[in-house]
Amino acid sequence: MQMAWLLYLVAILFLTIPVAGAVGLTIDATPREPQIGDTVLLSGTVSGLKTIAVYLFVTGPGLDPRGVTLDNLNIPTGRGLFTTAPVNMENGNWSYAWDTSVILGTLMPGNYTVHVVSSPVERLRFSEGESASVPVTFLPEPLDPAGAPLDPVLPLAACGIAG
Repeated sequence: MQMAWLLYLVAILFLTIPVAGAVGLTIDATPREPQIGDTVLLSGTVSGLKTIAVYLFVTGPGLDPRGVTLDNLNIPTGRGLFTTAPVNMENGNWSYAWDTSVILGTLMPGNYTVHVVSSPVERLRFSEGESASVPVTFLPEPLDPAGAPLDPVLPLAACGIAG
C-alpha cells in the first residue's frame, strides 16, 4: 500500500514539472482597435523551437471559419497557404506589419482574431502551446460633421480640379 502511494506521488511530481523544450508562442497587436486601412503591427515570441518563420491567419465576420491569409481574405488557410513572418533566430522574436489598406477581399468593421501557429497546419490541427491568438476590433470609418464618411482623396481631387 505504501509503495502504491509512493508511485502515485512520484507520478504527480513528474506530471507537474514543465517539459523542457516545450513550444510556446505569443502574439500581440498594436493597435488593437484600428480602422480599416490602418497598419496593424503583429509581434510576438517563439520559445522551445528553432524555426525560421511563424504562420499567421485571421478569423472573423464573413471569413472562412478555418481562417484566411492576412493579405488575401479569399484564401482559406491550410495546405501550406498562410501569411508568414520571419523569426529572429537569436532571440525568438518575430513581427509582421499587416497593412489592411492593400489586402484582397472585404474587411468589414467588427471583431477579428489573428492567430499565430508554429507549423503550417489547419486551424483545428495545432496543439496547445504551438499557437496563440489576439483579438483585433476594426472600427467603422470616421464620419464628418454632416454624417458622411471622411475621404481624404475627395478634397485633394477637388483642389486639383479647381487648380
